[in-house]
Order: sequence, then structure tokens, then C-alpha cells
Amino acid sequence: MMAGLFVIPLALISTAVACTFEESSLNLTGIVCRMTKPAALVLNQQTAQVIQAAFRHATYPDISGERSMRFLGKVAYGLTNIQINDLSIENSEVDFKEDDAIDIAIQNVTASFKGTLSYGYTGAWFVKLTHSIDFEIESSIDLQINTKLTCAKGRVAADTSDCYLTFYKLTLHLQGDKQPGWLKQLFTDFISFTLKLVLKGQVCKEINSLAQLLADFIQDRAANFLQDGAIGVDISLASFPVIKANYMESHHKGLLLYKNYSVVFNDSVFAPSLLSESRMLYFWFSDQVLNSLAMAAFLDERLVLTITGEELREMFEMEDTEAHQGIVQEIFQGTSYNDSLAKVWSLTPPQITLQPEGTIVKSSVAVELSIFSQGAEPTGVLYFEKEVTVTIQSAYVEKKLVLHLADSVIEPKVFKCALERAGDDRSLRHFLQKIISVAGIPEVISRIEPALTSLMNSKGLNLFEIKNPEIITKEGYLIIQLDFGFPHHLLVDFLKKTL
Repeated sequence: MMAGLFVIPLALISTAVACTFEESSLNLTGIVCRMTKPAALVLNQQTAQVIQAAFRHATYPDISGERSMRFLGKVAYGLTNIQINDLSIENSEVDFKEDDAIDIAIQNVTASFKGTLSYGYTGAWFVKLTHSIDFEIESSIDLQINTKLTCAKGRVAADTSDCYLTFYKLTLHLQGDKQPGWLKQLFTDFISFTLKLVLKGQVCKEINSLAQLLADFIQDRAANFLQDGAIGVDISLASFPVIKANYMESHHKGLLLYKNYSVVFNDSVFAPSLLSESRMLYFWFSDQVLNSLAMAAFLDERLVLTITGEELREMFEMEDTEAHQGIVQEIFQGTSYNDSLAKVWSLTPPQITLQPEGTIVKSSVAVELSIFSQGAEPTGVLYFEKEVTVTIQSAYVEKKLVLHLADSVIEPKVFKCALERAGDDRSLRHFLQKIISVAGIPEVISRIEPALTSLMNSKGLNLFEIKNPEIITKEGYLIIQLDFGFPHHLLVDFLKKTL
């Protein structure tokens, strides 16, 4: 959920044309991303890579000019084939200007340019002479980039056009001769001014272009992270991005994108005071976002689970008492566990409620146990429906999602039994109730954990160095807060593919 030099952080939160927000849309925030100053400092360490890419990828046009010289007449010159030869950056700093911009100061960029200098002059006796000589220019530059957060087509955009280059050194060397001579003295002064304008224009243009590319790239990845198949989330802006002295923040709609279904949120419960400033990165989610995703998963027929073979055996043999063994024998009627199949599915969209004690999921669940007789169609021997309410506490540990069952409540609704048995149904129902509570719900959770972890890894989450992540649930919302180390290779890969 980072824009050009500093676009890495800006687009993580998600040309520049202002978006129009209706007053009512300000209450439709489903997702919030807050990035604090410590995160900006970490991400700013990647600035050197972007600056170097901007210098190297910029195209430098030929420079030509003419000047009248005393005793020499008019002297014409041209610099062609200008290319950057070497580049180093000493330091980079970033600062938030409240309600204005993110200032990025790049100190002491040392750059060397090479090319060809052609010149000619018409003397007092109209003698025309032309010469061509290789040159090298050594420069020392400071950059100041004021990055403004804007809005383009509902997305966060980073405008870095407010870009300044300050030259502390610009030295011209001809044919490798680094000693001052009359030719160098002749050209250095009136070439320098033109060269400074060209470098500023091309480098700042390239930085702004990279800013837009990075902003779009990372916001595309954010949208992709919240999408799987036909199910997605609208992360377009619900209001203008916010810049404060210690953090920047973007508010997103978080509406469901699934076929033709539309979900209308109630007023958002988000307030800036709900998030602190002690961690690098915060994500705030309304429980309305989670409920809409649960509904889409139900409509997409994803909330179906089958349990067979060894898994069924382990579940049914957890209670190794004589009474339970008798019930199991009645159910399976001498057949092998491998000839049985249990199907579990949700009858209604799960209802998700976020509370301090955890994520509370309530759903009507159906279970059908079928036995496969040799050469015949499977026979449903048991069918029952339950109202299941579970409280889940979540964590992200060693790049894996961990779900802990804190509490569960099971209410019977429908029970059908096709077994020919001697015992009464009460003992069978009690047995099944215990199996669901002790083994069934944990089995479902154990399936969800790796499935969601695999989904997140497929989006590249495991490539990031996430430090001490916390998932905190409150009434009506959850907060994910973490520190991180930016994986340098991701930026390098992006620059290689883009440039």
C-alpha cells in the first residue's frame, strides 16, 4: 500500500491533476496508510540509486553558441556527444514540510561528463579555422527537490518539478590536459552558463519522469496485493494526501471490486489519533473492508473445504474411548477412512466484527459426510448445520501468518442422519459437537494459514524485510504496524526493467 527519489515512500502509500472530492466522500475511508519520518529516512538511503539512474538515463543535447572575442572576431563552438562518465553522491537528507511538501536535499553530487568540443573563428583577416577536441567536465552539484503530493485519477502522484541544481564546481579539461591554458580560459566561462542550464533541465526532467514511473509501479503493486482472481479492492483516494511534521498519510476508499456487486460503507470511524508515530509504517483497515471481502469470497464459492482420508481418521480418533469408538464404527460401517469424504461450506457470507479481544467471525456452516461404496455413488450419511462464532487472534511471524483460536461458540441448527444405528441421536450429536470444537475448527484454521501466507508471498510480501509486525484489533477496525528494511535489490530490478 512511494514516488521518485523519495517516491519509494510516497508510492508505498499508494500528469499531476487535482482530484475533486465531494464532501460526503471524506467519510468513505476504508483503508489508511501512514508513513512516519523514520521510514522516510530508511527509504531515503535508496535515493542515490534513483539520482544515479536519472543522471545516466538523461539525454544531453548538443550545445552550440557564438561569441565575439577581441582581436579574434567571432568564435563559434559546439559540444557534442555529451555523456556522463562517473558519478558519486556524498549525502542525502529528507524533511517533511507540514501541509506542503517533502524536501529532499542531495549534497555533493560529483559528476564527470565527456564529449567533443568543436570550435572555429573568423579572424580580422577573414581566415576561418575549425578544430575538434575531446573534452571532460568535472562538476560538483547540490540538488534540492521539493516533492509535492498531488492527485491524479484517484491516485497519489508525486510532483518533483520543483527541482534545483546548485553548481559548486564546473571545470573544463581539454584532451586530458588538466593544466589551465588559453583555450580552456577562452571557453570555460561562456560554456559553463549554457551547460548548467542544460544539465538542470535534463536531470530534473528525468527525476520527475522516474518519480511518476515509480509511483505508478508501486501503487499498481499495492492494488495487485489486494486482488486475487476476480476479487479486488478499490484503493483510489477518498481524500487528499496529508503531510504532517512527522508523517504523511493517505486515505483510500477500500471498496469491493467484484463483478457487478457494489458495497456501500457507513461513515468511517477513522481518526488521526487512532495511529501513533512510533513505528515506521501503519495500515488501518475498517471491518467493513473485511466484511466485503468475506462476502466476495462466499459469492466466488471459495468458502468450501473437503477433508478426506488420514485427516478424517485423526479427527475422529482424537477421543479414544470405547463409546466414541462405537459411534465411529456406526458412522463408517466398516469402510476405510479413505473411502469417506467430508465437505464443509459456508451457507451465508461470514460476518466479521473487530473487537479488542480479536477478530470475531460468525457464519452458518454446513457439514456433509459421505461414504464411497465400491462401484456405487457416494452416500451422504450425515448432514448438519451449525452457527459457528470464532474469535481469532492474528500475528505475522517469520514471514508466515499465524492464526490463534481464542474462543469458539457452536449452536446446532439442522441435523440429518441416514445411518441405521441402535443408539440415540443425542450421543451422536454430542460426539460430532466435540469433534467440530476440538478438531474441526482448528483444521479449518490450519488450512487458512498457509493459503493466506501463500497468497501474500505470491504478491512479493516475503521479499521485504519486515521487523516486529503487530496486528492490533479494536472496535470496528484493525491496525497493522511495523518497521522495515527496504530490499535494495527490488529498486535495482525496477530500474533495470524500466530503463
